[in-house]
Amino acid sequence: MPETALSQPQKHPLRGLLAAQFCGAFNDNAWKLIVALLAIKQIAAQGGPGPAFEAASQTQTTITFVVFTLPLMLVSLFAGILADRLSKRTVIIVMKAGEVALMGIGTVVLVANPTGGLLPLFVLGLMGAQSALFSPAKYGILPEILPHQRLSAGNGLLEMWTFFAIIAGTAAAGPLLDLSGNSPWLAGLALMVTSVLGFAASLAVPSVAPARSEGGLTATMTGAWTAIKADRVLRLAIVGAIFFWTLASLVGQDILIYAKSVLRLSDSASGLPLTVLAAGIGVGAVFAGKLSASKVEYGLIPLGASGLALCLFLIGLLQPSLPGTLIGMTLLGLAGGLVVVPINALIQWRSPNDRRGAVIALSNIAVFGGVLIGSLGSGVLAQLGLSASNILVAAAIATTAVTTWSLWLLPDAFLRLSMILLTHTFYKLRVVGRENVPLEGGALLVPNHVSFVDGLLLITSLDRPIRFLVDARYHSHPALRPLAKVMGSIPISSSGNPRDILHGLREAGRLLDQGELVCVFPEGQITRTGTLLPFQSGFARIVKGRNTPVIPVHLDRVWGSIFSFVGGRFFTKFPERLPYPVTVSFGGPLPADTPAPEVRQAVLDLGEAAWRLRKLTRRPLHRSIVRAMRRHPFRFVFGDLTRPKVSCLQALTGSIALARALRPHWEGQDTVGILLPPSVAGALVNIAATLGGHTTVNLNYTAGRSG
Repeated sequence: MPETALSQPQKHPLRGLLAAQFCGAFNDNAWKLIVALLAIKQIAAQGGPGPAFEAASQTQTTITFVVFTLPLMLVSLFAGILADRLSKRTVIIVMKAGEVALMGIGTVVLVANPTGGLLPLFVLGLMGAQSALFSPAKYGILPEILPHQRLSAGNGLLEMWTFFAIIAGTAAAGPLLDLSGNSPWLAGLALMVTSVLGFAASLAVPSVAPARSEGGLTATMTGAWTAIKADRVLRLAIVGAIFFWTLASLVGQDILIYAKSVLRLSDSASGLPLTVLAAGIGVGAVFAGKLSASKVEYGLIPLGASGLALCLFLIGLLQPSLPGTLIGMTLLGLAGGLVVVPINALIQWRSPNDRRGAVIALSNIAVFGGVLIGSLGSGVLAQLGLSASNILVAAAIATTAVTTWSLWLLPDAFLRLSMILLTHTFYKLRVVGRENVPLEGGALLVPNHVSFVDGLLLITSLDRPIRFLVDARYHSHPALRPLAKVMGSIPISSSGNPRDILHGLREAGRLLDQGELVCVFPEGQITRTGTLLPFQSGFARIVKGRNTPVIPVHLDRVWGSIFSFVGGRFFTKFPERLPYPVTVSFGGPLPADTPAPEVRQAVLDLGEAAWRLRKLTRRPLHRSIVRAMRRHPFRFVFGDLTRPKVSCLQALTGSIALARALRPHWEGQDTVGILLPPSVAGALVNIAATLGGHTTVNLNYTAGRSG
């Protein structure tokens, strides 16, 4: 990876980029809407409201959107080469300087022709070209100035400021024209001032080195296309981006007509629904970054897509009044934010470091093609007789179909979605040491095994797919077979013949050689006591002769959930609390030849560290003991040769009696020593000491007087 600004960390590496992007997106949307509104005013001057006015306005708006979008497609190939061959910071600064020049030209054009015409459209096309050159550098620089665990959050912030700029630009276009009166060039002058501020902000973007030093257009694009073909997830992410922006273009254009024809809003207020939509996307983008929790979480995509379809259906069918429409636009935007952030983060993450700009450029060509289709599609549907409301319903049907198709192609996205919902409702997941898992290449995860949901918790903790070794009995169970297929698990028989076991181990090794994450539970079974069982030697055979790192993993506090064996049974019990807190800790990589006892000790050490993290939130020991014994007074708790069965009620009564009897002897002592064998008496004295507020030190009763 080329040297980047990460070698000299800055406190706020995104500040300059966010401000520059805000000013650019503000100007793009304000100018685009100014051009469209000037044209619609000319149409309105020729006739009043009616079907003819709606159709003519739809056509003129379509022309405006197409003029801005077409240069985005034509220039993107060259933009990819610039982003990889030059420093992305240099490209950003030069493009912001070009924006200042374009806004100056736009101001002059409006001075010459206040009613609009072709020249403002020409300037709009040049702004589209400038945006195309800016885009690969803008998105491609994020992985170079941010660590991986902040990539989703960084994308969330970038999208938030982008859509807040869309809000401001869309909302400002009408008032700027109204305030300018017969001198619309004043609106252009205001946009030129904004572009100067964006140029100044771009100077604060951190310096990064060029990604490549050689390769022309053909070589760069061929390499990018090869990278896309080789990565299925990257391909599907690009397809998702194409559909999202096609939908956004179609709906965004249609909402402008919806505001005029259905809601009967004035020019100044016509951008209000789009403003609220953009605000919702901005908030949704930040929310998506939070939900991603330091990883790239593509399980959010089906959730957001389902929300898009539902909101479009409701708005199109119900045709609510202005307040209802604004609520629908807000929810629609929130759903859109859940889609766009993981898609962008996936494209940035899965793209090769030295061809990221080219991959983003190729993606942009397809995306801008989708935007163009969306713009044309809105006009075509209007010409076919569909009203603005009907177009929203058609968009909802298309979204539902594409979401269903994508889940069929990538079913593990639905699994990740289910785990997101589970870990943000019934569980409260905390992940420690995620950076110890390599972002690429094979690695063997070796966790403790506490419950039936251990594998699902591990899937939720990482953004890389995990291939699990699963007992053949569970793998072939009719109820679990679909889940095993989605997870791509590897069946292995714990009681079968050696050939079957060896086949499963070899398959795991083959997947490691292909660069995948493989997980094996070395205990061989779920613990029935909550303690870590001895490790079997199977995991050592998987990595034997390989350089694959072994990652110790510990799942803390899972013991006690309804999926663990606490209380002597699975499932048939109520959870102790909701949401149930769980900590997943990933340790530092160990060499492949690390002996099993040392790997087990590493897992134990992770457990101790996890216990320290929850120490401050736990009740004191004596309170936990009293609470547990009061809840289950007749449950067996202790036993020895002299007293084979002691219930919780008996133990609590005896401990309280001992605490009162020993209080005078222990007065003024913070720590007390106990010299008793491991017996019922020894356990009761330890509880009595904690009830009295003393720390116990148990001495070895077999050491003798001298010891």
